[in-house]
Amino acid sequence: MSGRSDSTGHSGAPTHRTTGGPISTELRINERIRVPEVRLVGPNGETVGIVPTDQALKLAMEADLDLVEIAPQGRPPVCKLMDYGKFKYENAQKARESRRNQTNVIIKEMKLRPKIDKHDYETKKGHVVRFLGAGDKVKITIMFRGREQHRPELGFRLLQKLAEDVQELGFVESAPKQDGRNMTMVIGPHKKKADAKIDADAARATKEKERADRKAEEDAEREAAHAAGPVAQKKERRRSENLDPEIEA
Repeated sequence: MSGRSDSTGHSGAPTHRTTGGPISTELRINERIRVPEVRLVGPNGETVGIVPTDQALKLAMEADLDLVEIAPQGRPPVCKLMDYGKFKYENAQKARESRRNQTNVIIKEMKLRPKIDKHDYETKKGHVVRFLGAGDKVKITIMFRGREQHRPELGFRLLQKLAEDVQELGFVESAPKQDGRNMTMVIGPHKKKADAKIDADAARATKEKERADRKAEEDAEREAAHAAGPVAQKKERRRSENLDPEIEA
């Protein structure tokens, strides 16, 4: 251990190169742990105590586990007996699951005119409802043209109406604000993105189950009709043969 330190010419260099600063995924394990003794923790989290590093390595080998330095800043460093390969795999799985469930709130934008007709308003409102239901924020922009700029109350009333119409799904996060020819307002969702995703997945699963159930019923009905079909046709032919005048003659 001391020979490697002397070869660098700087006693602090190997420590810096090995630990890389704060604890990260690059933990020192087994023979890379070059301290005389460690504070050992067993595989089930039980405290073993301060033991020579050689003895800790021997215990790890006997248990078919790795000696992993989990707290290099300790005096002495804290090491744990564990399956390091399994540990890294489980951490990678947790990180992947965390990224998958990450709640990235997206800001959608919807533009309206102050004199929008009823049909267009309902269409735009439907989009806002869909965005809020998915857990996204919505920035509403009222665009003024010409003389409309002198009547900001039209845009303000329209934004108020829209906020009231979608109040079950969202709330006014940023009050109406005039910015040149535009007036903007931000509506935030009551439901978190992650919760909205869970609800959407559940609804999708329910729909798929209903579709599968309907298909199974239809298949069963077709099979029943197919099984009964030949018998009915056979009986009908027998009846027509008995009524044939030539056969009776």
